[in-house]
Formats: sequence, C-alpha cells, structure tokens
Amino acid sequence: ADLVIISGDFTQRARTEQFQEACAFLQRLRDAGHEVLAVPGNHDVPLYDVLRRFLSPLTRYRRFVDDTLCPFHQLPGAAVLGNNTARSLTIKDGRINREQIDHIRDIFSKVPAGHARILVTHHPLFALPVNDGGELGEAIGRQELALDAVNEIGVDLLLAGHNHRASTYHARDLVTRAGGALVVQAGTATSVRTREEEQSFNIIEVDGDTVTVALMRWAGERFEPAVPTQFRKGTDGWKQQSQVAAEAASPA
Repeated sequence: ADLVIISGDFTQRARTEQFQEACAFLQRLRDAGHEVLAVPGNHDVPLYDVLRRFLSPLTRYRRFVDDTLCPFHQLPGAAVLGNNTARSLTIKDGRINREQIDHIRDIFSKVPAGHARILVTHHPLFALPVNDGGELGEAIGRQELALDAVNEIGVDLLLAGHNHRASTYHARDLVTRAGGALVVQAGTATSVRTREEEQSFNIIEVDGDTVTVALMRWAGERFEPAVPTQFRKGTDGWKQQSQVAAEAASPA
C-alpha cells in the first residue's frame, strides 16, 4: 500500500483560486488510486487578509484540502500521523501545543509493536539549514515538549517541509534529547520559488526495521532518482546501511 504525504504550503497566499488548483491536483492523485495525507503550511494561512488570518485562518484549507488538521493513516507495517503547526500569530514560524502533544502520545501508544511510527508536520521540530551558507531556521515552538514526547513514544520518522531543502538527519545528532528518530525533510515539489536547489520529492519505503529514502530531483524535463539511502533500525535508533556494515566489519 502507498500513501502520498504532503507536508503543507499548498498555496502561495491562501487564495481561493490557489486552493482550487490544489484541490484538483489532489483529486488527480486520488483518481490514480493514491491515498493522501496532508497538513497545512504557513502559506496556507492568509497573510494580508488580517480578519481572515485571525478569525478563520484555515477555513479554505479545510474546505478544499482536508477538514482534518491531524489526519491519521494506518498502513501495513506503519502508522502515519499529521499535526498542524501553522499559526496565525507567528507569520512563518510554527508551534505545537500541549493538546497536540498529548494527541501524539495517545495515537502512537495504540500502534502495534513493530509498526513504524511516522509523524508529519509542516515545520521541522529542529533548527535546520535554510541555505547553502549554513543559516538556520527556527525550531518549532515548544520544541522540548515535542521532542520529549517523540522520544518517549518511540517515533521512528519525522517528516516535514517548510525549508524548501531536501535532507536527512538523525534526530539525536540535532538535539540529544530527541532520541533515535530519522528526520527526513522534503524539498520544494512543484513551486517555482526554490531555495538554491531544484524541485524534488522523496520516495520512502518502510519494510520492518529497514527504511529506504530515494530523492527524486527535477532534471529539466522530468524527475530523476538519486541513489537511494537505506537505514536500519538498531537499539540506539536508525543507522545508514554503510555505517552498519562498517561497524559489523570492525574487530570487537
């Protein structure tokens, strides 16, 4: 079974016609037999329409994309939960509240052992590079509470967007308390407003204790795959296969 995950920013300025185009795109995916899980991004909240921004920030998103702001999909061997991090007050930065964190704990605590737990947000939980110069974006608001929950409940994959840059990290390398999750960032899939790199999307395969991430980059006429990266889950989290092989070959 497959699932198309879209981590927000369906529109540029949350206008009705932009949401209509996004809705038509989603319908084409569904007509092709794909299930879709989506969360809103900060661009899906009106910026200049101040009344709508504060009184009904996600009305159009809920009308055209998904009425559920915390969608959940159970797949064979994996459970995927989305969480809305877009806020009216923060303009571009994201936040997560205690109620959402409790919801993450509640949902993932019911997932059978051996199933991958995958959390999807628009804003990354971590401060990650936003350009080639090494400038870091903002970590999500209430980061410590979120990371404690992610670590405690054993989340395996953290998927996000926002920075328009594709990348993969080990959560513990970013923040020690984050635990052993694998962090997979999506690049810009369709927008022409890119950040120093071409459009891309990820194909992620979950097979028991193995996760394979294949980056599909735009090559001028079509998306072409980069060499896939494979990770295996151990007692201390996910490790790249080359690292696992090197450790196995090392003398005790």
